[in-house]
Amino acid sequence: EEVKGILKSNRRILKQFNKMGKTTIRYSSLVEAGFNKNYFTNFWKSGGGRVYLFCFEQGFYAIPGSNPLKYSLIQWQDYMRDDLAREE
Repeated sequence: EEVKGILKSNRRILKQFNKMGKTTIRYSSLVEAGFNKNYFTNFWKSGGGRVYLFCFEQGFYAIPGSNPLKYSLIQWQDYMRDDLAREE
């Protein structure tokens, strides 16, 4: 039950910052809002090799080398499901 609460909180926070479906944000802003990067429901690997972690339909990816650390936020899209099917 505690994990479910953390996942729902993460989803709410990601959705709050990602109103347009794709954005970049400082990691510190997510943490200040209560985000916990260690809890996610699934993942998706992009064609470019980036692994996005998801809390339900809201995804996040730590941008390597960004200073301060930034995260790319995306919303799950139907084509991602097709990518998963091709990998199996």
